[in-house]
Amino acid sequence: MKYAGRLAAVAVVGALSLAACGTDNNTTGAGTTAASAPAAGNDNGLSGTINAAGSSAQANAITEWTKNFTATNPGVTLNYQPSGSGAGVQAFIQGTVAFAGSDSALKDDEPAQADARCKTGKAINIPMVTGPVAVVYNLPGVEGLQLSPKTLAGIFNSKITKWDDAAIKAENPDATLPATPIQAFHRSDESGTSDNFTKFLKATAADGWPYEPAKAWPAEAKGQGSKGSDGISASVKDTEGAISYVELSYAENSSLQKAKVANGAGEYVELTAESAAKTVETAEIKGTGNDLALSIDYATKTPGAYPIVLVTYEITCEKGLSAEESKVVKAFLTYTASDEGQAALTELGYAPLAGELLTKVRTAVEAIS
Repeated sequence: MKYAGRLAAVAVVGALSLAACGTDNNTTGAGTTAASAPAAGNDNGLSGTINAAGSSAQANAITEWTKNFTATNPGVTLNYQPSGSGAGVQAFIQGTVAFAGSDSALKDDEPAQADARCKTGKAINIPMVTGPVAVVYNLPGVEGLQLSPKTLAGIFNSKITKWDDAAIKAENPDATLPATPIQAFHRSDESGTSDNFTKFLKATAADGWPYEPAKAWPAEAKGQGSKGSDGISASVKDTEGAISYVELSYAENSSLQKAKVANGAGEYVELTAESAAKTVETAEIKGTGNDLALSIDYATKTPGAYPIVLVTYEITCEKGLSAEESKVVKAFLTYTASDEGQAALTELGYAPLAGELLTKVRTAVEAIS
């Protein structure tokens, strides 16, 4: 089934349907989402309803996971509102949801607030989905465009304004580049995808990108804003000369052209689930215990590694949820971290977790009580 078909099928379920959409801080007309709990194929009699909210970057993954959960565990309902990372984290801190999805781990003053919400335990960041971020463009007749971080910084900082600019020509010597004006689109809403994309620019092209990474796009960089991943995808698809950044699942769902991006070794890498996974494999865990907040090396020199990735976290209480909430959340996340749950991600445009990181994710989920 194509991505659009999955999303459409979910959207019609109704008030308790699971409608995850594209990337962080995104909302769509699909509204709330619904899921049933534990591991697919094993109805163990769980029952109850919990609420969750946050990132829509993991949207298609949650849609697939929910379909499987609902089929095998009809007694449990999970209402997920894809309100965006920032809104989801705040809802978790305020105690109105059992877990939040976020394209960034808790930061600044958020851990203390989240720990206070958990009362008897600590809040933990559990990475669950690797969402490769595609650089998408609309330039008929130009396939396999190659772009370095320095050139991307110039484009998104409004310094490179024509497609036949010397910098782009130098990186694409065999391409016939038009003099078409560049229409650079960014997320108009606060977005974990923007946060990760600007982290990439800051880490790899600081001379051309003087702004600090943030969920909100820096006004000084200018460009054109579109809301949510759906909005970005539509803007690029409808605008000749456009360029933007969006999750791989959205790029593929909209059949958008994807640029090859140079990693820290200067290798122009095509975005695939496998090339993105190589970057995540080298990520450093900066959290302690079962808090698995990661530090991504956006300047990775790993051969064949695509450098722009985001990791979507499920943020919840290690201890401190109600008895019903902890049981359902633990069962749901046990399934999402299972071989079956992770295997479902590749065809959806994500990169599955693997190796030592996946083992630690499963240990963290097991500790929820």
